[in-house]
Amino acid sequence: MSDYFDEKARTWDADEMVTRLSSAIGSTILEQVPLSDQMMVMDFGAGTGLISSHVAPRVKKIMAVDISEAMLSKLVAKPELHGKVVAVCQDILSSPIDFKFDLITSAMAMHHVENTDGLVEAFSAQLKPGGMVALADLDREDGSFHPEGTEGVFHSGFERDDLQALLEKHGFGEVRFFTAHTVEKNDKTYPVFLAVARKQ
Repeated sequence: MSDYFDEKARTWDADEMVTRLSSAIGSTILEQVPLSDQMMVMDFGAGTGLISSHVAPRVKKIMAVDISEAMLSKLVAKPELHGKVVAVCQDILSSPIDFKFDLITSAMAMHHVENTDGLVEAFSAQLKPGGMVALADLDREDGSFHPEGTEGVFHSGFERDDLQALLEKHGFGEVRFFTAHTVEKNDKTYPVFLAVARKQ
C-alpha cells in the first residue's frame, strides 16, 4: 500500500491547523473519557503521535497503529513518548493485532479508510468487554476540506446518526457525540466531532 503521508510527515507537526485540531481533540478525550494508569490503548491512525502525546501520561501503554512508516518514524523520535508508546505499522482490517485493548482512540483517520463498517467491526473485535472508543473525524462536508484529487480520502466526513447506527450494529452502546473543534479554512467551517461509545 502506498504511503500517502510520506511527504506530509516531514512538516506535519509544524502545520498550525493540524496542531490546533489535535490539541482540541486530545483535550476533549481527556475531558470525556475516564482514563486510568492501568489502561492499554490503541491509537488508530496515530500519525506522528499528536493524540498519543495527550493521552500517554494518563494511561499505562499506547500502541500507536498506522500504515504510514514515515509518520510513525516521527512518533518514535519523540522522547516524551519513549517507554509509553510503541509504534506498529499494520493494517488492522487485514491483520488484526493479537491483543484486547481498554480504549481505542482515533483522530481524523476514519475518512482515510474505505470500509467504515469493517473498521468499526475491527475496533469492536480489538476491545475488551466494556472497552471504549473515542473517534474524532469530520462531520459530513461538501468535499472541499481536502484539495481536489487528494489520494486516500474515501469519505467527506460522516453523519453522526449514521455513525451511531454503525457503532450500535457492532455492539457499542452509550454513544455520545461532542463537537471537539471547528476548522476554519477557505472561508468555510468544518466541525469535527468526537464520538465516545462503550462496547457492551
